[in-house]
Amino acid sequence: MNSLRFSTLFVILSVFLMTTLAEAGGPMEQVRASVDKVLNILRDKELKKPEKAEERREKIKTVVHERFNFDEMAKRSLAIHWAKRTPAEKKEFVELFSDLLGRSYMKMIEGYADEQILYIAESIDGNYAIVKTKVLTREKREIPIDYKLIRANAKWEVYDVVIEGVSLISNYRTQFNRIIRTHSYQELVRRMKSKLEAEALGQP
Repeated sequence: MNSLRFSTLFVILSVFLMTTLAEAGGPMEQVRASVDKVLNILRDKELKKPEKAEERREKIKTVVHERFNFDEMAKRSLAIHWAKRTPAEKKEFVELFSDLLGRSYMKMIEGYADEQILYIAESIDGNYAIVKTKVLTREKREIPIDYKLIRANAKWEVYDVVIEGVSLISNYRTQFNRIIRTHSYQELVRRMKSKLEAEALGQP
């Protein structure tokens, strides 16, 4: 009986500790931790070797997928067109969008690998938060980058990135809406697949 009580207590404490650890740190701290992970990967001399390019990208992709809420981002980017999609279409779109946006973010952060990143402020409103950062280039130029986050899965997850006042999600939403209204949703998916295939082949 005592053994059973001990086992039950151990399970309860383990779940509590795991939840506490998952929620540890505010939005700024969690964003900083993820960005630092990416920068450490980019600055790793071993991973800078040409033959390590794919391994480097996969490591960065893992970090990005841990911090970004691609389901929420995909839904916001399609806006009114999201509700019209079937479950299968939604699943396919999230996969395509996460790959597309993930690559865009990786390209951006790679360009700032040797620059200084400043964490300016955070604001929290219920389950939403904004973390304001700046990239200080060697030319002393300041590039503001704001991360918009939602509290989900016991942590803060990014659902939009605003670079120099331009929202990535709003930008994608405008493009996607134009393609769907001018052509069709199927044409949008075709273009997204073509874009990803071209990038995989190293084409711009």
